[in-house]
Amino acid sequence: MTDTSTADSTDVDTSSPETDRADTLTIRDNRTGQEYEVPITDGTIRAADLKKLAVDGEPGGLATYDPGFVNTASCRSAITFIDGDEGILEYRGYPIEQLAEHSTYLEVAYLLLNGELPDREQLDDWVHEVTYHTFLHENLKQFIQGFRYDAHPMGMLMASVSALSTFYPDARDVLDADARKLQITRMIAKMPTLGAFAFRHGMGRPYVYPDNDLSYTENFLAMLFKMSERKYNADPRLVKALEVLFILHADHEQNCSTNAVRSVGSSQVDPYSAVGAGIGALYGPLHGGANEAVLRMLREVKTVDRIPEFIDGVKNGKEKLMGFGHRVYKNYDPRAKIIKKACDDVFEVTGVNPLLEIAMELEKIALEDEYFVKRRLYPNVDFYSGLIYEALGFSPEMFTVLFAIPRTSGWLAQWEELITDKEQKIARPKQIYTGYRTRDFVPLDQR
Repeated sequence: MTDTSTADSTDVDTSSPETDRADTLTIRDNRTGQEYEVPITDGTIRAADLKKLAVDGEPGGLATYDPGFVNTASCRSAITFIDGDEGILEYRGYPIEQLAEHSTYLEVAYLLLNGELPDREQLDDWVHEVTYHTFLHENLKQFIQGFRYDAHPMGMLMASVSALSTFYPDARDVLDADARKLQITRMIAKMPTLGAFAFRHGMGRPYVYPDNDLSYTENFLAMLFKMSERKYNADPRLVKALEVLFILHADHEQNCSTNAVRSVGSSQVDPYSAVGAGIGALYGPLHGGANEAVLRMLREVKTVDRIPEFIDGVKNGKEKLMGFGHRVYKNYDPRAKIIKKACDDVFEVTGVNPLLEIAMELEKIALEDEYFVKRRLYPNVDFYSGLIYEALGFSPEMFTVLFAIPRTSGWLAQWEELITDKEQKIARPKQIYTGYRTRDFVPLDQR
């Protein structure tokens, strides 16, 4: 590339063959009249290449301003693929529809973490390892007991996951592959136990220890709902529905909470602290609280005959249609289709939630009404999941916990990928400073 100190008008690499330049971007800086050629890789340019676009005396050159990272790639990842326009979601190349139908959550977790589906021996070993680590240290149980009776279960989960770092100091050795694998196994194993303890704490019920004769999701349901019976046997249809929900929530590319895990993890802190940050991000109503907002909306509608009035309110900006539209999906969220099918099995056991009729009619109208079709507002994963969670006996406060438990495998897969990616650096975005500059201090008696 031409040295900018000697070039009189351009900064274009003229030594490259013309055919190679098809994968470059030529930028003309109208402030200086200079042109710059930057490579295009995987549909992106490196933000650092914009530093070359500088006016004399201007430090650092150009930077991009992108609140919310709406068009900024922070990493290369081989874990989850999303095509929002086509409504496609794949884990490691496997369509979510096939995984939800044929797989189990722990098998999917193995896939996310290792890149390939396990064979029988690998799966048996993985299930055994997870099962071995389901119990909590008794001191951690005392830690959970210290929360107020009305503490929000997400706050309890966030604090207790972060506290795990003090129980396992070896977790700080994040550059050791064996140490990372052990912490990953521990966390995936203990998340259902922590979530169940938070649930029972709020109910004022004694904690139920893991039953390692049960599967991952069966054990979770037992820790949640077991009372005086010697053995808790959940209905297989409910187990399958929860398994499907866990698979659907296992990962979803670079969303807010995953970005939080990666950002905090970039400091090479232990994975418990990094995942604690992800839980904190998921706690926010704009991320993990959407299914609760859907239920609130359905209750406000009350009856099917009030839907036309509600739809008019949405069009006039007086009401919000929750559970429709998505930052990524501009088509029907593939997870929503699968959850809609799972509703049938759950309601066959629990009885139909009266809000389902309202939900289905809202969906029908939204998919046919030109106002919503033009805006590409399709049902997302949150539209039906809250109905299932409520049917299973969960309060809305627990919905986000039920999101965090399966998402842990995705967070940890992303964290592992971050740690082993040589291109990654500690997160430190730029800012555009808009405040005062270089003011003289004014003594207190002169203000």
